[in-house]
Amino acid sequence: MVTNLAAKTGIEGEDILWVEKYRPKKLDDIVNQEEIVAALKEFVKNRNIPNLLFSGPPGTGKTTAALCIAYELYGDTWRTYTLELNASDERKIEVVRTKLKNYAKTMVVGEVPFKIIILDEADQMTSEAQHALRRMMEKFANISRFILICNYPSKIIEPIQSRCAVFRFKRLSNDAIKERLRFIAKNEHVDLKEDGLDALVEVSEGDLRKAINLLQSVAYFGVPVNKDLVYRTAGIVFPEHVNKLLQLAFAGKFEDARKMLITMLAEEGVSGVDLLRDIYAAIARNAIPIDPEDKIKLMELIGELDFRISQGATDYLQLSALLAIITDFGTKYRKSAR
Repeated sequence: MVTNLAAKTGIEGEDILWVEKYRPKKLDDIVNQEEIVAALKEFVKNRNIPNLLFSGPPGTGKTTAALCIAYELYGDTWRTYTLELNASDERKIEVVRTKLKNYAKTMVVGEVPFKIIILDEADQMTSEAQHALRRMMEKFANISRFILICNYPSKIIEPIQSRCAVFRFKRLSNDAIKERLRFIAKNEHVDLKEDGLDALVEVSEGDLRKAINLLQSVAYFGVPVNKDLVYRTAGIVFPEHVNKLLQLAFAGKFEDARKMLITMLAEEGVSGVDLLRDIYAAIARNAIPIDPEDKIKLMELIGELDFRISQGATDYLQLSALLAIITDFGTKYRKSAR
C-alpha cells in the first residue's frame, strides 16, 4: 500500500505520513487554541519556558505545540536539544532513572541554556516512575525543561502538576478541521467532495490526526472522496442504516431488525462496540419517537451493555437483547396510541 500510495501522491520516505508532512512547524500555525498559543509565544520570546503539562482530547495539537516550541527555540538544530519519549512504552522507573536522567543532567551550550524533554502519554507512567520524575524535575531545573503530554491530567500525581504550567487543549472545531483537510487535499490533488469532507469530520470526532490519516487512506483508491467511500474505509455503519435498524425494531419487526444486525456484524465486519456507540448517537438524535424517561432508560442500558461487551460478553447477544427491549418499547407506544 505504501509503495502504491507513494507512486500516486509523489510522497517518498517518512513523508508518506501526511499527518507528519503537514504538522505545523510554528506556533502561529496551530488553530483553535489561541489563548494557549499566546502564552507559549511569550515563553519562546523570553527564551525561557517553565515545565509544561498539556492535556486534552487526542488530535488537538498537544504534541505539535511541544515540537513547535522546540523548533522556535532552537531552529533547525532542535533535535539536538530535544528528547522525545512515549511514556506509555517507556513508563517504568528504570527508564526514568537511566535514559531520562542521563539526558536531563547533560549540560548544553548555546543561546538557550536548557534542553527540552517531551514525555508523550505521561498519564500512562507508573506512580513510582512519576515520583522519580518529580525529583528529577527539581534536581535539573536549571538545565532541563519537561513538557508532559496526556489525555487525563487526573492520572498525573499532584507534585508534578504543581511544578508545571498546565494547559488544557480543547477539541478542534469542525470548521478548523475542514479547513486543514481542504488544504491537504488541494496540495495532494485529492478530489474531496463536500459530503466526503462532512463524513471525515463526523468520523474523526474532533481528532484532526484521525481525520488526516483517514483522508490519506481513502485517497489511496484514486477516486473522488465521497461519503460512501469514507464510511466504508473507516468500517463504520451509515447513520441512515442505524436509524433503520432501530426503526424496524421499534415498529415490531424484530426478526427483520435481527437479520440486519447479523449483516452489520458478520458481513460488513462492524464491531459491536462501534455499533453500540452509533446506536447511542442515533437514540440521542431521536431516531425513534420515545419519551425522555424511556430515552434515559435506554441510555442506561446501553452503558451497561458497553461494559458487558468490554468484559467479554458476546456482542451479537447483547445487541439482540437491546433490539428486543426497543421492540417492547414500540409495542407499549402502539398500545397507548389506540
